Amino acid sequence: MTNYCGGFFLLGISYFYAMILASPHDLAYSPKKIISLVPSQTELLYALGLEAETIAITKFCVHPKTWFQSKTRIGGTKTINIDKVISLRPDLIIANKEENVKEQVEMLAEHFPVWVSDVNTLDEAYQMVQDIGILTKTENIAAELVSAIKHMFNIFIQNNNIKKRISTAYLIWKDPYMTVGRDSFISDLMGVAGLENVFHEQLRYPEITLSKLKQLNCKLVLLSSEPYPFKEKHIEELQRELPGVKIILVDGELFSWYGSRLLHSPAYFEKLRSEIENDL
Repeated sequence: MTNYCGGFFLLGISYFYAMILASPHDLAYSPKKIISLVPSQTELLYALGLEAETIAITKFCVHPKTWFQSKTRIGGTKTINIDKVISLRPDLIIANKEENVKEQVEMLAEHFPVWVSDVNTLDEAYQMVQDIGILTKTENIAAELVSAIKHMFNIFIQNNNIKKRISTAYLIWKDPYMTVGRDSFISDLMGVAGLENVFHEQLRYPEITLSKLKQLNCKLVLLSSEPYPFKEKHIEELQRELPGVKIILVDGELFSWYGSRLLHSPAYFEKLRSEIENDL
């Protein structure tokens, strides 16, 4: 996840043009020229062993570092260079319903097959990995990856008292402050980690005020490293307004990237809960 404020779109797959693939099984051939418009799914393509097949990525696809340094970049997730993509003649484009702009995806779909993922829960992330495995004819590797991620989360749940939930606000933006609603992937992952989203009644990524945050009497505020790069100075600013509330910086990738990076999220949540529970 990279740039929330560029404009989300919530239309269903049926609103797209005909070259939007309705099912991963609709791509009959094995793609040899893939362009990824989504950072977390770029990293997934790497995990699936698609080095040669992935020909271009966005400027926000920072993992793996070797791809970020060597692959052709086609703009940002919401500022795709359409002409450049067309010149590359991909045989598959991988996009996301939330991270990419509807009109840009529609333009690309007039020329090339496009797969649009829609990931709002951990279970949907598992399905997305399997779908991309089907699309790229790497089903066995994808299945092994999903199994490994599930195993890591099962170990985390077994080792922690997840029933003891900590009332938490997760901030993704400043000026204005923005948080996550219940229908976001981050909120679902918070629940898996045993954190109760105090803005559960909200949808998507609402703007909030500090006065509202005070009213909710949360015990913990998490400041994400992305899309807004919160720093230590922001903890100090908020702490003056929220005395008695624990405020910490967290790795936004491990809460919001829904591909192979999920392998690392359970261990991170384990460490995070240990830090939190020692102070609360």
